[in-house]
Amino acid sequence: MTPPDRTLRAAPLTAAAFAPWGEVLETAGAPDRIINEGRCGRWHDRARLDAEPVGLSLFRSGAVTLPYAFRLVERHPLGSQAFLPMTEHPFLVIVAPDEGGVPGRPQAFLTAPGQGINLRRRAWHGVLTPLAEPGLFAVVDRCGDGPNLEEYRYDADWTVVAG
Repeated sequence: MTPPDRTLRAAPLTAAAFAPWGEVLETAGAPDRIINEGRCGRWHDRARLDAEPVGLSLFRSGAVTLPYAFRLVERHPLGSQAFLPMTEHPFLVIVAPDEGGVPGRPQAFLTAPGQGINLRRRAWHGVLTPLAEPGLFAVVDRCGDGPNLEEYRYDADWTVVAG
């Protein structure tokens, strides 16, 4: 059994709670602009993309269930990374503060249908963790050469449970 101090309750993903790690991508509130002959709302410039060269990739990941145990987190020193779900299913977002070059105590968030995220450059985060199949995402990140992945494994499991 996981000791209580290594159990994380997945909180709903909100822009305020996620702000230290990046932006929540969603259509909350009124659109910034109405376009396309009045049929389309545009929520303009919602993420600080910080990558060069930037590209768009498609990811398909197997789903996990809660409770979910993990040790691995990663970060990308050369660019931001945006995850845009291509289904309406929620997914789990795990992040951790940087504490002198290593991740501190992680936090877990559960997205609402239609939410995506943009992780800042160097933000510690868990791997892609969909909670339903097919786990299909469009990912906007750095697509160039060079060392853009740092991984860290905690010495014991963290377990995420429903909030």
